[in-house]
Amino acid sequence: MAGRAAAPGAALLLVTANVGSLFDDPENLQNNWLHEFYQVVHAHTPHFMALHCQEFGGKNYEASMAHVDKFVKELLSSDAMKEYNRARVYLDENYRSQEHFTALGSFYFLHESLKNIYQFDFQAKKYRKVTGKEIYSDTLESTPMLEKEKFPQHYFPECKWSRKGFLRTRWCIADCAFDLVNIHLFHDASNLVAWESSPSLYSGIRHKALGYVLDRIMDQRFEKVAYFVFGDFNFRLDAKSVVETLCTKATMQTVRAADSSEVVKLIFREADNDHKVLLQLEKKLFDYINQEVFHDNNGTALLEFDKELAMFRDQLQELDINFPPSYPYSEDRSRGRQYMNTRCPAWCDRVLMSPAAKELVLRAESEGELATYDHIGPDVCMGDHKPVFLAFHLAPGAGKPHARVHKCCVVQ
Repeated sequence: MAGRAAAPGAALLLVTANVGSLFDDPENLQNNWLHEFYQVVHAHTPHFMALHCQEFGGKNYEASMAHVDKFVKELLSSDAMKEYNRARVYLDENYRSQEHFTALGSFYFLHESLKNIYQFDFQAKKYRKVTGKEIYSDTLESTPMLEKEKFPQHYFPECKWSRKGFLRTRWCIADCAFDLVNIHLFHDASNLVAWESSPSLYSGIRHKALGYVLDRIMDQRFEKVAYFVFGDFNFRLDAKSVVETLCTKATMQTVRAADSSEVVKLIFREADNDHKVLLQLEKKLFDYINQEVFHDNNGTALLEFDKELAMFRDQLQELDINFPPSYPYSEDRSRGRQYMNTRCPAWCDRVLMSPAAKELVLRAESEGELATYDHIGPDVCMGDHKPVFLAFHLAPGAGKPHARVHKCCVVQ
């Protein structure tokens, strides 16, 4: 690891992970998850590392508090992280507050060789030097080093206990300032509703929430800087197009509830071949006959149906996706590659960036420091989501155009 200090610029590792499963079954999942995570840290040896977690603590937060404390302690004190002598941890543990609780957890680790790094104080509008290890939890609304919001309830009224929201921090490394935004957008509540229209009802809800976050990042309160937005976007493939493609020559059978006309199930059968069932679709069932279509060539044939980012192409960009859909994987430890049949597999977990941030990534690539955009634990059970990461370098002098601006704001 020490050799990294001599490398040009600073190595960054940005990781997003929906970790709810880890707290529902900690004995079976956490050790494997941490082992795979540490493997990525060892492989990329970053100077600065950000881990954005969603559903931190799992579905039953109050019952999982002991597991939460153990997980945090392990991350901060393990041998694999011993060279990271500074850390900031922000955990939204205020689960009793329906108005504010997001279940987001943001972890930031600084390697001992990294000298000039500052974090922005949003209240004082100044950068402050980062020293020591600090954990902030419970009520984050009063913490000046971040901005956090839960999306308004009316955004997704059918989900009464939604925890979706975002948490933003700002950093400055070697005069290069950037925002890191941990985000969790709304899910698809029903496969049947998602199938009804293109784009789906839920896609429109995510569009509204993501637009709200981008407006906050780019408003007039603070200087505009490059930004990385990474988390569980819950982006889904266009369900209607996917079903039509997977079942091109199939016949569809509609099953309705006995006591109403409500559609409760769709069954797609081959027109011949003894009418073999290809796909069964229910509110929480997406049972397709051939899962390998989502793994073949990393599922890239299905990327044409990944459309939700298109409407933000001027604000959010991404490196090429060369890994299979990140959700929903089986939570069975013996089936690390297998998807659950609850939802159509999709690239929910992403590392996105502003055009200015992408320039930072590509500038280092032009100087020979290639970026890596991939998932973690391809053959290991990591819970229902595979973590996704972006590893890249900040080239020397990347922030020079703004150096004077940031230095004048620093509080030593």
